[in-house]
Amino acid sequence: MNNLEWSKAEKQVARRAYDLAYEKECRAIRAKVEQMLEADDNIRQIWRIHDYLSKERRETDRKYDYRYSVLIFVFAKLINEGWITEADLSGLGADKTQRIKALVGFEHEDEVNS
Repeated sequence: MNNLEWSKAEKQVARRAYDLAYEKECRAIRAKVEQMLEADDNIRQIWRIHDYLSKERRETDRKYDYRYSVLIFVFAKLINEGWITEADLSGLGADKTQRIKALVGFEHEDEVNS
């Protein structure tokens, strides 16, 4: 996948979609933390929140990789997880969108067969 050429316009589309997904996921994490705080006033809840945030940090750090050589895989995962849609990637070349769609279908098949 690292042999794909990214035009300046495609890089801008990719950055917008990437940032959109990251912001959505961070907002969801924040909402979950707020929910955890409201649901339980036990002082030990703070450590459960710490554990939750540590886990989410590791997962987001692993998932959000903006190297052009892996962006196709990142976008397929973000679509499968619902953080972006194919429409958010409008403006990418057909070579990239076709590969992303193929990966989205492949990942979806893996989930169904699990």
